[in-house]
Amino acid sequence: MPELRRDPISGRWVIISIERGKRPTDFVSPLQKRKAGGFCPFCPSNEHTTTPEIIAFRPASTPPNSPGWTLRVVPNKFPVLHIHGDLNKRGEGVFDMMNGIGAHEVIIETPDHLQSLATIPLRAVEDVLWAYYFRLADLKKDIRFKYVLIFKNEGEAAGASLDHSHSQLIALPIVPKTVREEMESSKKYYDSKERCIFCDIINQELQTGKRVIYENDKYVAISPFAPRDPFEAWILPKKHESSFSPSDKSFVSLAEALQRILKQLDRVLDTPPYNFILHTSPFKDEINDYYHWHIEILPRLIKRAGFEWGTGFFINPTPPEEATKFMREVKA
Repeated sequence: MPELRRDPISGRWVIISIERGKRPTDFVSPLQKRKAGGFCPFCPSNEHTTTPEIIAFRPASTPPNSPGWTLRVVPNKFPVLHIHGDLNKRGEGVFDMMNGIGAHEVIIETPDHLQSLATIPLRAVEDVLWAYYFRLADLKKDIRFKYVLIFKNEGEAAGASLDHSHSQLIALPIVPKTVREEMESSKKYYDSKERCIFCDIINQELQTGKRVIYENDKYVAISPFAPRDPFEAWILPKKHESSFSPSDKSFVSLAEALQRILKQLDRVLDTPPYNFILHTSPFKDEINDYYHWHIEILPRLIKRAGFEWGTGFFINPTPPEEATKFMREVKA
């Protein structure tokens, strides 16, 4: 059973998960083109090698866990946290811990091994976003969970263990420290000015245009003012939305914005490894006036070393204004 342990000094929670050491280690270099051949558990006809699907987008005529699907969601075969059991919160002197209860799922975004989220049809990107939404809606019914983090690791340098395009989600019994800090900072700003800090940033960036990479009718993609990584990009809804949901019951505009940014990054940086992270409000505070859900896309181009780990500072050699110019100049 995995275990969650809290650092009493920083307040940071750590997952001790020995079973993760059993996962595959045959990583594929992100600098290589996706290659067919060899065994891939996410490819069609290999459904029996994964855990049984939770949901799948497939014709009604095809049975579960068989070929014919366009998207599948399955439990991770090597989960960070386990779905079954009780949290059993407890203390040991100054130390707090609990059982590693949660959910760890894989969203297999396409049956085509050679495609990526940047190259699949736009409708397929919409389906990926719908899958995120459906799983969030389902997992929040479990009272043990307080937050679900949806993320994508693309390429070995970004932590991917399989080359087939996929993203993941982890349901947690706590709100992650990074999200909690964003929430607290946003709440403090709102209490002072009675405005959402994300909305103010969006309005200012749209006015100046210096760091706006792309915008459509509902979403804007920006280079953040203080990026941690070169070519970091954020996608945000233009109107205030505290939790991730389909604007006007559609993900068309978000799919367009997301795929466009990924295509631009591929063109500018020659298909870089990257992470993207979806930050949304915790389940117990989904509707509020001070937090704004968003997607953070972080190309993995530089390595962290002692200074960064020791201080929490990030050293970025590329100004966001320069990155924005490069991104806007390429055709997606």
